[in-house]
Amino acid sequence: MIIPDPYFVLYEYQLILLGAKPVYIDTYPDFTLKEEALRRALTDKTRAILINSPNNPTGAVYSRQELEMVATVARERNLLIFSDDIYDRFIFEDGLRNNYLGQLYENTLTIGGFSKTWAMTGWRLGFVAGPKEIIQTMITNQQYVFSSVNSVAQKAALCALDYNTDGLITAYKKRRDLIYEGLKDKYEVVQPKGAYYIFPRVPGDDGDAFVERALEKNLFVIPGSVFSRRKSNVRISFASSEENVIKGIEILRGLA
Repeated sequence: MIIPDPYFVLYEYQLILLGAKPVYIDTYPDFTLKEEALRRALTDKTRAILINSPNNPTGAVYSRQELEMVATVARERNLLIFSDDIYDRFIFEDGLRNNYLGQLYENTLTIGGFSKTWAMTGWRLGFVAGPKEIIQTMITNQQYVFSSVNSVAQKAALCALDYNTDGLITAYKKRRDLIYEGLKDKYEVVQPKGAYYIFPRVPGDDGDAFVERALEKNLFVIPGSVFSRRKSNVRISFASSEENVIKGIEILRGLA
């Protein structure tokens, strides 16, 4: 399975557990998808492509053109696309909203949930849409893996679907702007277009050492090596209060 790098940490280990081989395509420094890199990663053993947009850890949101390119490549080889859309409401630019791989390519398995948009993280409630034969196989398999989601969570999720989250997204966009403006003159950083993470490159290209320095200042960030073949960056979450974001910016500027 082809995975753009940086990527969510669990992808690698879930694939290895299943006996699959993750193949990474580098998206640095701007975290965009390049057709040449994608095609170069293809082999006769390629079976699927995994796309996560908005992306964890970078906050990147792939454009309509990038998604159409992925769909074209997948269609040529009849590949399955896994589209992890868990942050799909967390998009800060109007022109990037409502772009879904499932609309562009019929052999797409779209994965979503209530953990992010509606802050129902501990309720473990998700959903999936895709080709009928794959969904049926998933239904057959799940009854041997786990039992039903509790009824309270399902009732709450129905209410959540009618809840307007525009105000929430606007508040996160403000925090995105705060942290980006606060770091851009001190760090090499790409402005995140979605989710609630920013992924700056750190001095010395050693994110592991940078995290240790940050911890000494009571600031918790995640080393980029957790999410990537590289360790030059760190992941910072701005899913906190504006007050805490501002405190974090001050510390980060002092560490630059």
